[in-house]
Amino acid sequence: MPSTPYRFDETLRRLMADRLAAFRPESPASAELKQAAVAIAVAPMQKEGPGGEDEAGFLLTRRVPRLSSHAGQWALPGGRLDPGEDAVAAALREMREEIGLALSHGHVLGRLDAYPTRSGYEITPVVIWAPDLSDMAANPSEVASIHHFGLREFDRDGSPEFIDIPESERPVIRLHIGASHIHAPTAAILYQFAEVALRGRDTRVARLEQPVWAWK
Repeated sequence: MPSTPYRFDETLRRLMADRLAAFRPESPASAELKQAAVAIAVAPMQKEGPGGEDEAGFLLTRRVPRLSSHAGQWALPGGRLDPGEDAVAAALREMREEIGLALSHGHVLGRLDAYPTRSGYEITPVVIWAPDLSDMAANPSEVASIHHFGLREFDRDGSPEFIDIPESERPVIRLHIGASHIHAPTAAILYQFAEVALRGRDTRVARLEQPVWAWK
């Protein structure tokens, strides 16, 4: 397991903002793909002790079981762009609608590459600094539960895994988060977030594959 936690402080915020500003996101911009956006919300976890600093974490949701697609799966807050929206506006709106966090453009740290999915979407990840979770609440029509994981999860031994499958020449990515395995597209997006925002690497992920059961 990871050891040293990331601190939720101004140093981390500025470091991530600078690295994301230096990054040049790519987008296939295919007219055949439906446009969507997700929010990677970086937020404080609990205090480690009296006078201790907050550990930095990120938010994941579990989708409700009755949804028509990807029911019950791990997901980042997000969804399809409304007419006239850009990815940033959509990510902020979806955060508000799904988990009750009303944040502004001033909380946005940057964007990552748009990830094309097998199900016909192009998902643009937006990294958002979320300092106050007091209003956070799951929208029961979309979100079964909200989960908070430390950024230290990205430093686990043996994660990510890259798995060969007979159905594709591209490797399937799998991340170990908490006690679960998370696959693309969420795993690919979070992997690039860790590579770019936390490690300062110019890593691309469009070539990383989803498991076959996520192709529909």
